Amino acid sequence: MARMNAPIPPSPTEAGYYRHHVFFCLNERANGEDCCALHGAKAGFDYCKRAVQAAGLAGPGQVRVNKAGCLDRCSAAPVVVVYPEAVWYTFIDESDIDEIIESHLKHGKVVERLRIPAHMGR
Repeated sequence: MARMNAPIPPSPTEAGYYRHHVFFCLNERANGEDCCALHGAKAGFDYCKRAVQAAGLAGPGQVRVNKAGCLDRCSAAPVVVVYPEAVWYTFIDESDIDEIIESHLKHGKVVERLRIPAHMGR
């Protein structure tokens, strides 16, 4: 029997093409409303993409890091969502992104301290 917290081995031929699909909201609001772009989302996305590639985690059966438009969770900006688990994160700096990569993407363990509470929306 497999362990519950054991990482899922890479396989692009199963149900999902990627083991994890990471979306960074990069939305920018022209009307001055709060948005992820005002909270360093683009820098976080660029850093995560480089870090995932440098760790050898990028590609089919592994991890894909993508840009996204508004994910409608603006009050928690900046926002990142990891699928297939649908875990919503926020981050302050690169060390938070490193923790998401190390814990969630490499080892399948959610980083609870960075999770966005369910009630936080726009």
